[in-house]
Parts: sequence; C-alpha cells; structure tokens
Amino acid sequence: MPPRYLSFRCSVPWLILLLQALLLIRSFFHFPDVSDTYSSSSSYPEFQDVTHMVIFGFGFFLMVLRRYGFSSTGFNFLLFVLGVQCSVLAEDLLVFLTGEQNQVDMESLVKAVVSMTAVVISTGAVLGKANPVQLIVMTLVELIFFYMSRWINGIFLEVPEHLAVMHVHLFGAYFGLALTSRFPEPPPGLDKNRSTPKSELFSVLGTVFVWVFWPSFNSILAESKKVEAVLNTYLALAVSAVAAFMLSALTSKDGKFRMAHIRSAVLAGGVAVTYTAHCKHPWIAMILGLLGSVITILGSHCLQRCLNPALKLQDTSGVHFTFGLPAVLGAVAAVVLGVVERGIETRWNELSSLGYAAFYDIGAFCQTISTALITGLITGLILNIKLLKAVHVSKYFDDQLYWEFPHLSVGF
Repeated sequence: MPPRYLSFRCSVPWLILLLQALLLIRSFFHFPDVSDTYSSSSSYPEFQDVTHMVIFGFGFFLMVLRRYGFSSTGFNFLLFVLGVQCSVLAEDLLVFLTGEQNQVDMESLVKAVVSMTAVVISTGAVLGKANPVQLIVMTLVELIFFYMSRWINGIFLEVPEHLAVMHVHLFGAYFGLALTSRFPEPPPGLDKNRSTPKSELFSVLGTVFVWVFWPSFNSILAESKKVEAVLNTYLALAVSAVAAFMLSALTSKDGKFRMAHIRSAVLAGGVAVTYTAHCKHPWIAMILGLLGSVITILGSHCLQRCLNPALKLQDTSGVHFTFGLPAVLGAVAAVVLGVVERGIETRWNELSSLGYAAFYDIGAFCQTISTALITGLITGLILNIKLLKAVHVSKYFDDQLYWEFPHLSVGF
C-alpha cells in the first residue's frame, strides 16, 4: 500500500472524527431543545433553496477540471456539512459577544449556511492544490476570521446584520486569492488543470443551479423587502445572462460562444446586486447585471493575461472575476445609492452626515477586503507547514490521490 495512502488514511478520518466529537460535545452542553431551536420555520423554503445552491450548485460549478470531479463535489459536501456545524457555534458566539439573547433558531442556522458560502468560494481558488486536511483546516480558520470581520462591521462600522452576512462574496474571493498565492505554481507541462467538454458541461449545470436559487440567497435575510430582493435579483441575473452571451460572441476570436464566459458571467448580476437588492428601482438592478457581466468577461481577459502571472496567482475556478470583481462593483453601487437615498430624504441639507455615512460604508467594504487578504495570507502559511503534508506540485488536480477508481481504464 503506498505510503501516501497510509498517511491519508491515518490523518483525514481521525481529524473528521475529532472535529465531529468536539462539535457534538459542545452542542450537547449548550444547544437548547429541538422544539425551541426550530420554533420558527417561515424561512424554510428559502433555506432549502440556499442549501441546494451551495451543495448542488457550487458542487457542480467546481467540476471544471478534467481529473478532479470526484474531489470537487465530494470535498465541497464534506466541508459544507462540517462547516455548517462550526458556523452555527460561531454564530451563537457572535450573538453572545453582541449582547443579544443567546439562542439558536432558524435564523441562526440560515446565517450559518450563508456564511459557509465564503468558504465554498475560497475553495474554488485553491481547487486541486489543497489536500482534505488542508481544506478542513482552511474551513475552520476562514470561518473564524469571517465572523471576526462580521463582528467588526457590526459593532464598529454599524453595518446592519443582514448586510454584514452578505459580505461572503467579497471575503471568500479575496481570502481565496491570498490563499492560493501561498501555494507553489504547477509545472508548465502539467495539463491536468485544463477542462474537457464533459467537465465544462457539469460546471455549467452547477451554474444553472446557482442561477435559479440566487434570488432566494439574496432575499433570505431581507426582513421586510423580500419581494423587492427577489425581483431585483432575478432581473439582474437575467440581464447578466443575456449580456454574457452577447459579450462572449463579441470577444471570441471566431465569434462563437465560449462556455467559460457563460459559466462565470451569468452569475455576475446576482453578486453585483447583493447589497442593493432592496432597491425600489428595478432598472438599477438591471444596469448592475449588465455591468457585472462586462466586468467579469473583460476582467477574465485582463487578469489571466496580466495580473495573475505578475502576482503568481493561479485562480483555478476564476473566483476573482466571477465573485470578487462583481462584489466590488456592488459595493461601489451600494455606497453611491446610499448617499443618493439619504440625500433625497434630507433634501441635501446635511452633507456632513452624508459624508459620515458614506465613510462608514466604504470602511466596511475596505475592512472586509483587507481582513480577507491578510488572513488569507496567514492561512496560506499555516496550510503549508509540514504537519499538514502539502500535495506535491506534480500531483495537483488529480482525484486518484484520494478516491478509489475500480475502472482506471475508463476516462472521466
């Protein structure tokens, strides 16, 4: 039996068992009864949609590599089921730190699932380069840092709780970018990091799942403006999808559609409208959807050819231009719309208060990105210690290190 397999078998199962035992003990001594925990179920349909989106949608979305399909879906599910339990406990601790009533209910579970989206997005940046032990450690560390960022935004920058949770796209994308910069680059001759028509098809299937359920994701924490959030998100997604096909044909050398463009750009509208989903004017959401697709497709050209080689980044799934750049666009739009709305309410008579509010909004977004970059670099250094047995660069993007294949002669 290969020594690498022995090392894998002696580390991953026991780490999972240890974490699950600790979570079970912590839950036994702290969580309330089931009847108290799930007393409210009004948001369960949206909760189901978000769960489908994260497990099915992102699980298939990450199946872009030709020899990493089992790991993309399997590890995504493992990280989700472990991470949600950790996230529920972190959510409970955050409620305790903010001085609110300490209880676990459906809203707490919803926020835990939404917060796990940051981890799933970051996983796409290091896809194929991190082993399961590294991914589990990354999940735990990233959740801690994300909740710390949420706490800072809520306490010091006065960000509403439902908006602070929605910083998952910004945090997850830039945490993943900083994290992947700490991993060695694969050798030039390695071709396992490319896609095939079959892997692209599965990835687009995941994109469709995410696209369908994104209105529920943006509206699940909206207290009194769920209808506006659903409508604006759907319109933004629709416009971004139309723009994706148009721009893909215009930017391709032969004038044909590129599946990589469609896979990334159709989601840009949902990301860009996250912070402004409650807006009363649907045309603003449609403009954001259009601009999101433009930024995604043009950004993929510029970043892959210029920025990524210069910074030695290998963003495996393109999370920067799929989630990071549209989230930055949405943050800028939120600041501008916030100033305009407050200005109209006060008839532009309190310019100092407008500047003060805009300063807080900008500070919250900058704090999120800065914390994500700094903590991502720190986490990257942690994941590369010898104890975690980093994968050799020649073994990147390969399922056979972790999964059993009864018929190796059959390609996938």
